Parts: sequence; structure tokens; C-alpha cells
Amino acid sequence: MERLHAYWRFQYLEAPKAQQKAIFEALPKENNDEKNLILLRQKYCYLMLNAFPYNVGHVLAIPYRPVPFLNELSKEERTDLMELVVFAEDLLRRALEPDGMNVGINLGVAAGAGIPQHLHVHIVPRWNGDTNFMPVVGDVRVLPIALSEMWKRLSTFL
Repeated sequence: MERLHAYWRFQYLEAPKAQQKAIFEALPKENNDEKNLILLRQKYCYLMLNAFPYNVGHVLAIPYRPVPFLNELSKEERTDLMELVVFAEDLLRRALEPDGMNVGINLGVAAGAGIPQHLHVHIVPRWNGDTNFMPVVGDVRVLPIALSEMWKRLSTFL
């Protein structure tokens, strides 16, 4: 039997839950965008690679201010967030040429939000045939490129 190792996943599993809750506030304050996978900063929101992606190029559009629901964002924050989602779609199309994309927001734990107190938008590039048995049977995602390399690749298209 062959084994697929996802060493990066253990960091997520071992992280204290309190640290996970504040991660979207802490990362931008560090001012180390490459290390923290931040691709672009806007006035109210920022774009980053998901450190625990569902697929290659999975990015997150995140407001700086932590709120759990869309109606708690100001009009300016909502506008900035949507403009960032549109920018991410264009960036991923130019850089990766996917066949499609999933764009989604999970509001609340029952809806699948991993960090429910800080809403964020998932933008996930998809390719015809990119789904196989691994995520379903093995609960494993196979990603053909390191996050640091993906950050460099997407950064060249900014």
C-alpha cells in the first residue's frame, strides 16, 4: 500500500482552538505576506491562499474586521469584499486557467464554518475531472504544488 503524506495538515490539527479563532486577525498584523500567504491587501479586506486548501489555488477573501455574518459588515466592507472576490476570480483564471470555480461562504458552525466568528469567502478553482476517490474514501486531498510555490505563481499575476 502506498501512503500519501500531508505533513502540513498536522499543523492545523495541533493548533490551539483559540489560535485558530483569531488567525484571520493576527496574520495581517505580522506584515509578512509571503510567509502568511497574503496575496493582496485592500482597504477593508485582504486576499490570501488557504493554508489548508480543498484544491490548488484555493484562496480566501477576508475582511480585516471579525464578524460572523454579512449583515454585520458595513456597506464599504461588503463592497470591498465582493470586489476582492471578483479580483480573485480573474486572478485564478489568468494564472491557472481552471474550467470552473466554486465561490462560497459558510455562515455559522451548522453551515460548515471552521472559524465562525470571522466570515470569509472561499474561491476554489476547479478542473474537469479533478474529483476522484481520494477526498471521498481516504479523506485526503492531493495537491500537486506547494503553497509557497502557488503564492509565488499567483503573485506574478497581481
